[in-house]
Amino acid sequence: MEKIWQKSTASLLEVERFTVGKDRELDLLLAPFDVLGSIAHVTMLGKVGLLQPVEATQLVGKLREVHALVNDGHFSMEEGVEDIHSQVELMLTRMLGDAGKKIHSARSRNDQVLVDLKLFLRSELGKLVGEIKAFFDLLQQKSEASKDLLFPGYTHLQLAMPSSFGLWFGAYAESLVDDCIQLQAAYAVVNKNPLGSAAGYGSSFPIDRTLTTRLLGFEDLNYNVVYAQMGRGKTERVVAMALAGVAETLSRLAMDCCLYLNQNFDFIAFPPELTTGSSIMPHKKNPDVFELIRSHCNRIKALPGEIMMMTTNLPSGYHRDLQLLKEHLFPAFSVLKDCLDMATLMIRNMSIKADILQDQKYKYLFSVEVVNQLVLSGVPFRDAYKQVGLDIESGTFGFEGNIHHTHEGSIGNLCTDAISKMMDKVMRSFPMTQVASAEKSLLGK
Repeated sequence: MEKIWQKSTASLLEVERFTVGKDRELDLLLAPFDVLGSIAHVTMLGKVGLLQPVEATQLVGKLREVHALVNDGHFSMEEGVEDIHSQVELMLTRMLGDAGKKIHSARSRNDQVLVDLKLFLRSELGKLVGEIKAFFDLLQQKSEASKDLLFPGYTHLQLAMPSSFGLWFGAYAESLVDDCIQLQAAYAVVNKNPLGSAAGYGSSFPIDRTLTTRLLGFEDLNYNVVYAQMGRGKTERVVAMALAGVAETLSRLAMDCCLYLNQNFDFIAFPPELTTGSSIMPHKKNPDVFELIRSHCNRIKALPGEIMMMTTNLPSGYHRDLQLLKEHLFPAFSVLKDCLDMATLMIRNMSIKADILQDQKYKYLFSVEVVNQLVLSGVPFRDAYKQVGLDIESGTFGFEGNIHHTHEGSIGNLCTDAISKMMDKVMRSFPMTQVASAEKSLLGK
């Protein structure tokens, strides 16, 4: 089948297979967004007189039909069709004849890919923050429910000071707040319109890029057409960095759970059906879910580095190297969502052992409390520190285990409401309503 870029010379089959790669498969993920971009572009072409009003109306109507096919799962890439842009144009040409061939006016495949990617990434980021918020809410609930359940805190993996499961759950909840701030920054980079940059040098047609920006619900334009193309690769890296932040939080949580389930720690437990066994050791309850979350998330943490290496030393303008970024970035969204789902399942069903700190092996956790009590009685801190240290060395140290922490963010004052307000503020910074309204309008809903 003839390609939309083809003139008279056919590509060698091996060259075509190598250069197309996995694009056809990945382009199916871009299908609904390619159609939305085309609706906005066609609408604009009609407004500026590059399409007859009747042609623009017909094209928008047929594009909405194609979008419905995508949503219903009835859309596919035909054999021999190179990419999603070619497939949509082919379908429109069959439906409307020559009018279908006109949708490429004032456009390049380069800015089609750019706008498709921006719309796809915007959508995926929006869905991801929704799932993160649900996990955040669970952590907050667990934090309040377990605020009186004490367990050891560690530094250097050595016993340090008393902690609580309320403090532990709340720590990961607040970590997700900062992760969402980073996601919001990535969303802001994504939420700029590259459509109209063509092959990276604009168009001599009198297009209206401000109109397509509004129609697609973008916050603003990528104004400079050269930078719009240079944003390819940079945008993916910024998004990957934001995903890596979430992955770091989940990976660290997973590692904690692997440790705390270990019999030598014995702080937490899970129903048997959520752990796995051994083929020869009948006592085993392995934290396979958390181990896989850890590994998946550590791989996502490597993603920004992969993208930076793939774009190293590229000059301005488009280069085919950029095509491969989709193969690395796109799957990361579904993997991260799966990890969030599984972490939610595990944390919801976690049980916590009571009275952990009653074990004598944890008595030195309270050494700081004894030092502080001496300080409150008038002993200088350095003298108090030395006195308690000598008691520990001589084996005479003792403490009842009562603690009283009241400052913000401590065991006795988790500030759960304040952390929730921070997350709510971040959630409000995502213009989801504006984006949803624009997409509905494009689809005539």
